[in-house]
This record gives sequence, C-alpha cells and structure tokens, in this order.
Amino acid sequence: MRWPVIGVLLALAAASCVVLTPTPLPTPTATPFETPSEVSPMAVTLPEPRTESEISLEETLLRRRSIREYADTPLTLQEVSQLLWAAQGETAAWGGRTAPSAGALYPLEVYLVVGLVEGLAPGVYKYSPEGHRLARIKEGDVRSELARAAVDQAWVKDGAVDIVIGAVYERTTGKYGDRGVRYVYMEAGHAAQNVYLQATALDLGTVTVGAFFDGRVAEIVAMGQGEEPLYIIPVGKRK
Repeated sequence: MRWPVIGVLLALAAASCVVLTPTPLPTPTATPFETPSEVSPMAVTLPEPRTESEISLEETLLRRRSIREYADTPLTLQEVSQLLWAAQGETAAWGGRTAPSAGALYPLEVYLVVGLVEGLAPGVYKYSPEGHRLARIKEGDVRSELARAAVDQAWVKDGAVDIVIGAVYERTTGKYGDRGVRYVYMEAGHAAQNVYLQATALDLGTVTVGAFFDGRVAEIVAMGQGEEPLYIIPVGKRK
C-alpha cells in the first residue's frame, strides 16, 4: 500500500491541528482535469460576489483564527459564492484571479463538498471561475467519508461545506520545471488565506487541513487523472 504525502507545508501561518512527518515530495506529473464521463454535471450559477463590506482588511487580519467547531446550520448560497470567489474568483477581464499565480498559469482546481447549503443539494461540485458557477460531479453528502480520509478530523465532517483545493502541476512545471512545484504550493497558500479572511469577514468559522490520504481524497471528490489534493478547508457557522 502506498502512503501518500501528508501535511504539505504551505505559505500559511495557520496549520492543521494534526502534525504528521512529511515524506520527500517527488516532482509530480499531471494531465489537465477531466470531469468523469459517467457523471452528468448539474450547472449552478452562483450569486454575484460582493466587493464591499462593513469590515476592514485590517480587522479581518486581527480576528482571523482557526475554528474547529461549527453550528449545525446551513450556509447561504451567497456565502458560498463569496468563499469560492475569494479562493479563485476572476477579478479581471483577461482572467486574472483573486490569488496570484506564477506566470498567470492557474494550476489550482477548487471543489466544494456540500452538506448544508440553502438551495444546494448535498454532493461534490467543481468550481469554475469563468462564469462563477458550479458543476455537480457527484451526488450525496460525502463529508463523513472525507473526514475519515483526513485521519478522522471531526471538523471535516462537521463543517457545512468543505472546500478542497487541488492542483494540476503540469500547468506550472511545463514552464518553470521542477521549481514550478514550489510555485504551486505558494499559490495554494495564497488561496487558502483568502478563504480564511473571507470567512472571517462573513463571521464564519474555518480551519485549514493538510493531513489526509491523498489518493482517497482525490477519489472521494472525483478529481481528474494526475490532479493532486493539497488542502481541505471546512467552513461552517460559528457556534
């Protein structure tokens, strides 16, 4: 049995509460994401994200904390919209996004594992920055399965949603070689911090999780061949 890489160190001050000893990272190879052909996606257009709020950036930085306990209350579709936009939403007509990317190559892919969201059926969705929409690629609530794959971290199951960030390394290594792997990790850290700050601005709780079995997480969220999971980010209403 192959033990996948666990607990990748990313450029982010807050880390998962589970600390495991990492193994050396090979240079990944990847192919572009392909939605499994046997799944018929259901498209969901998200509400337009807001670009103003009553809380300042400075206050969100001050208040940002890792929260691991959540109320059993659904998120709104507007809250989901804001979180996904913060992670990888488009901010320029040419396709620029909320997180910086080496060479503007954007290797990250974002999945939403839905348990409790008003107006959105439980399942696994893939986020498309182009058009700010979701495509359902798997039906049913898989939060418990995802928590087991994350070495039984209960907050993965308890969050109303889990944002899973994956990467197609080849998009970056094709230009920058082995150095591109580092750039992908940096970019994932940027995106995760954006989610942290957006959750804080929305008065939601979140925590980043890096300890999990890569292959199992990829299977649960139906990632494409060659795509590697880097983060699980549960989000829920604060208790």
